[in-house]
Amino acid sequence: MTDNPATLRRRTSILALMAVVGLGVSSWVTRTPAVRDAVGASTAQMGLILFGLSVGSMAGVLSSGRLVARVGTRPVAIAGSLFVVAGVAVMALGAGVGTGVVVFLGLLLFGIGGGLGEIAINIEGAEVEVLLRRPVLPVLHGCFSLGTVIGAVIGIVLAAVGFPVVWHLTAVAVLLLGIALWAFPGLPPGVGVVDRGARPAHTDGERQPSVWRDPSVLLIGVIVLAMAFAEGSANDWLPLLIVDGHGVSEASGAFIYAGFAAMMTVGRFLGGPVVERRGRAFVMRVSAGLAIAGILVVAYSPNLWVAGIAVALWGLGASLGFPVAISAAGANPDRPAERVSAVATSGYIAFLVGPPLLGFLGESVGLQQAMLVVVGLLAVALAAVAFTREPAAE
Repeated sequence: MTDNPATLRRRTSILALMAVVGLGVSSWVTRTPAVRDAVGASTAQMGLILFGLSVGSMAGVLSSGRLVARVGTRPVAIAGSLFVVAGVAVMALGAGVGTGVVVFLGLLLFGIGGGLGEIAINIEGAEVEVLLRRPVLPVLHGCFSLGTVIGAVIGIVLAAVGFPVVWHLTAVAVLLLGIALWAFPGLPPGVGVVDRGARPAHTDGERQPSVWRDPSVLLIGVIVLAMAFAEGSANDWLPLLIVDGHGVSEASGAFIYAGFAAMMTVGRFLGGPVVERRGRAFVMRVSAGLAIAGILVVAYSPNLWVAGIAVALWGLGASLGFPVAISAAGANPDRPAERVSAVATSGYIAFLVGPPLLGFLGESVGLQQAMLVVVGLLAVALAAVAFTREPAAE
């Protein structure tokens, strides 16, 4: 019964929807210079345009949990995916008409969609994992990473041959819409809905307290926050660490970052069997340890080749911590959807807030020293794993 066709179809649907977000992100990122030129934006103006993505993502992440509790994961995931598609299409329109405000709006829509959809898809993934009784979340996040790699390769090739960014992003929007429309029927209704009236009341008649009052949720939230911070810091700052620290070209920095993304993908697709054999706690400990070692060597090694190898450690370490911690939250039968929503939100907030904070800190003490903040958070995550008493994380 655990491997019935409906459950397998549901699994494939959420994998496809996660890949949609990854494809959309990398398609935009690789064509950012072309969009900047199309709208004639200065560096400062481009910063304001990019702010649309941060605002939208934060709004989507913070509202997703409440929406899922009211209407379920299916409508939230559908709405999020359609917002992502609309965002890419509006970005294409903005580039076509040469208006930065329209690009800002496209990024805003994309951010809202990504924030809404990814929380809902993580809740879906945690439930499918319980139904199938085997790891699903590492592969789910692996599909996001795979989508970014595929989108980046296509974007780099099209940029190199001078393919118009308007038609590139338009084609991506059509492709993403097709994938999303195929995936939607596989999502069942009612998942994640919280019936407030049906909840058992406490002896004083009050509603159940927030899941954040559960120490295990707090500990898993700390782990997710730290691992998301490690991944997000690489996404935003790794190329600059390599270029500034080793005096290489921007192309070399981009190539090494591509290696990081590739190792993230490999780790997520191959990590499931390791989780099954050794357990979540072991995987989270190893993940945090590898990420710590990789970040320290990348930041402080004077040798480019050694730093390049350390990037692989960083990528492998960051690959599994986030999805495995989400899996641990969802494995608890007491309000699993609320637990997943809570800890996933902490992770996505770290994605959004962490890297800019590193930038401000790096301006004062240098980017290498700023990376010690990431190392410190990962050390806290290691301690949190040791103190976690969640049965699923043992």
